[in-house]
Amino acid sequence: MMKKITFIILALTLLTNANVNAQSAQDCGVLYNLFKGHVQTKEYDKAYPQLLELMKSCPTLSKNVYIYGERLAMARFDAASNKQEAAALVTQIYKQRLINFPKEDPAKVHNDYASFLAENKLASSDEIFALLEKAYAIDPSRVSPKNIYKFFQGVTNRNKDTNPQKVFDTYDDVLESVQEKLDDYSKKLAALNAKVDAGQALDKREERNVRAYTINSKALGTIEGSLDAIIVELSTCDRLIPLYTRDFEANKDNAKWLKRAVSRMYAKECTDDPLYEKLVEAYVAADPSPEASVFFAGILYLKGKESEAMDYYKKAVDQETDPFKKAKSLYKIAQLFSKKGQKSRSRDYARQALKFNPNMGNAYLLIAGLYGTSINECGSNEFEKRMVYTAALDKAKRAAAVDPSISSKASKYIRNYRSHEPDKKLIFNMGLKSGDSYTVKCWINETVKIPKK
Repeated sequence: MMKKITFIILALTLLTNANVNAQSAQDCGVLYNLFKGHVQTKEYDKAYPQLLELMKSCPTLSKNVYIYGERLAMARFDAASNKQEAAALVTQIYKQRLINFPKEDPAKVHNDYASFLAENKLASSDEIFALLEKAYAIDPSRVSPKNIYKFFQGVTNRNKDTNPQKVFDTYDDVLESVQEKLDDYSKKLAALNAKVDAGQALDKREERNVRAYTINSKALGTIEGSLDAIIVELSTCDRLIPLYTRDFEANKDNAKWLKRAVSRMYAKECTDDPLYEKLVEAYVAADPSPEASVFFAGILYLKGKESEAMDYYKKAVDQETDPFKKAKSLYKIAQLFSKKGQKSRSRDYARQALKFNPNMGNAYLLIAGLYGTSINECGSNEFEKRMVYTAALDKAKRAAAVDPSISSKASKYIRNYRSHEPDKKLIFNMGLKSGDSYTVKCWINETVKIPKK
């Protein structure tokens, strides 16, 4: 009998708790809907006590409590006279979200919290760096371009004298992440640009996407340039050669390390040192990939083994299946021919690169540079020479148009070439008119429009 009574009491207790929990969940749902409505209509004074109650009584109801809560807290902070008190609510929201929804985009939460603290000077640089370090470790793609720069600056400041390799590794990691994003935006823009070129109209969503991809590409391109500016002092041949010589034996089978070492030596033009060839050979052995073959072909070419080098180049490009990687290999070949002064061959490979990635702005800039250094060989008088700059200008403008990430760099080319175009007087003295077609001579052999001045 006693067991039966105990069982009935237990059952009633469980039923009562279930009803309480169900009622509690229902109350949380009602409160959340009221809170959400008030935030959406910017009735923040009404939403504020509801937010506090939700975080206290229903902390795990939904991550949207914290998303809407952040919007409310930011508005209160902007309007507050007591910033410290208002900032405490923002901090509470970020921290409580990470506790209750640790797997819901934590990298972005850390990133946004760091931005809030930095923009309002509410934390030390070490505290902000610690948040960015966590965000980057979780998912670099969720760190904003501005914070990527801050993070890398922090890594550099803390390690440039004691552990430069860590700076280089972080730089490579960051740059690879940035490049992945840029490639993704480039592919999306290429598809939309092709639609426009075909005479098809973009719908409103596609137009928004074009704007978003363009803005994001420009931001990432700016960050890429800023990162290069930071590391340029560290990555000199005088620093790189001893560092890679020291670490070579420990990494001679490490394809990732070798690829980065070869790429940096190539980018900094440390290719005359015997170490470069040693690194490339080890890279090819560790990773006989198309990309490694391009570097090896470059060594053969510099040694005068042109026929053998071209076989390697062709093999490397043919083996590559990804069109963007194929374009990058072709661009490297174009760069090599440019350095050797073989302008026509350099342009040929740059054009091939553009067939696989029509949005490769650097390929257009390479061609622009080839034209810009050809005024004396492609012009017998002042007018002809200045029209070479017009041909260069066209390529630089095309680079800016197809690749927002290099728009800042391209604008420098544009300003320079535009300032050297023929003026009205020169055009008039030649008996020509602005807007007429004109063919630039010699190896360029390209038809352009006489500029309107």
